[in-house]
Amino acid sequence: MKFVLEVDMGEGAVAGDAVSELGRILRYWGGNVRHYELKPGDGSVIYDSDYGEVGQWHIVADAG
Repeated sequence: MKFVLEVDMGEGAVAGDAVSELGRILRYWGGNVRHYELKPGDGSVIYDSDYGEVGQWHIVADAG
């Protein structure tokens, strides 16, 4: 399986302060993944500090 995190760095608050916003996103989701089974198909939308949608994370089956 793979954990895939995609963040559009040209959108929202991330575009204005990528270092702070990416750090916040990683801290938040690092603590929040415990609420998921982490099986293929699990995932969620990623929001910046202004609550704008800037990406997603998801679990996919390994294609290998």
